[in-house]
Amino acid sequence: MTVAVGTTAPVARRGVRPRGLTWTVLRVHRPALLVWCAYVLLMTGWMLWVQYVSGARVRAEMAACRRVEGGCIDVMTFSHSMNEGWIGTLIAYASYGIAAWAGASLIGRELERGTAQLAWAQSVSPTRWLTVKLAVPAVALTVGTTVLVLVYRWFWTASQDLRAGEWHDPDPFLNRGPAVLAYALCALAVGALAGIALRRSLPALAVAFGLILWFHLYVDRHWHELWPARALSGTGGSSFPSQHPASHFWPLHLMTTGVILTVAVVATGAAYWLLRRRTR
Repeated sequence: MTVAVGTTAPVARRGVRPRGLTWTVLRVHRPALLVWCAYVLLMTGWMLWVQYVSGARVRAEMAACRRVEGGCIDVMTFSHSMNEGWIGTLIAYASYGIAAWAGASLIGRELERGTAQLAWAQSVSPTRWLTVKLAVPAVALTVGTTVLVLVYRWFWTASQDLRAGEWHDPDPFLNRGPAVLAYALCALAVGALAGIALRRSLPALAVAFGLILWFHLYVDRHWHELWPARALSGTGGSSFPSQHPASHFWPLHLMTTGVILTVAVVATGAAYWLLRRRTR
C-alpha cells in the first residue's frame, strides 16, 4: 500500500463577495440595481453635457447676440432651461419609481409568490429577512443619491449665469441637499409597508406610488411653513406677503428633511410591526 506524502486537500478560498441572504437579495434584484446605476450615470452625464457642451453653445450665442445691434432671438437659452428643468424633475421625483419598485417587486412579489415564506422556513427569521431586504437597497440608494446631490449642487452653481429657476423653486430646493435622499429612503419604507400590508405586487405598486405622490405634493406646498418667514414692509406702511431670503435655504431644507425622515421611520416601524403580527 502506498501513502501519498506531502499532499493536502484543496482548501476552498472564500471570496469577499457577500453571502447568505444579502447575496440572494443582490442576485434576485440585480436588474433593478443595474437600472439604478445606469440612471445615476445617465443623470450625471446629462448634467456634464449640459454644462460643458450645451452650455458652451448657449454662452457663445449670447455673446454673439450682444454684438448685434438691437439684439437677436436667443433660442439656445430656452433649450438650456428645458434641460435644466428636466434634470431637476427627474432627480426630485425618482422616489416615485423607488416606491413602486419596493412595493411591487422587493416585497409584494416575494409575499405573493411565497418565496418569503420559503426563506422563513429555512431558519431565516421574518425580521432578519425584512432587515436585509431594506438594508441592501438603502445602501445603493444612499450612494447613488449622494452622487447626484453633489453633482447637481455643482451643476446649479456653475450654471448660475444661464439658469432660469430660483433657489426656492421645488426641484432646486429639494435636490441641493439631503432631502432628496430622505425621499428615496421614505419611498423605500412606504413601498415595503404597502407590500407587507397587501401581499400583492400590483396593488402594492399602485398604493405605494399613490402615497409617495400625495406626500411629495403635500410637502411641496407646505415646506415654506417650517421656518419663520420675514415680513417685508414697504413705503407708506404697506406690507408684502411673508418672504424667505436665500439665507433660509438650509433651515428650511433641514426641517423638510427631518419631516420626511420622520415619515420614513414611522413607515419602517409600521412595516416591522405588521410583519411580526402576521408571522406569529
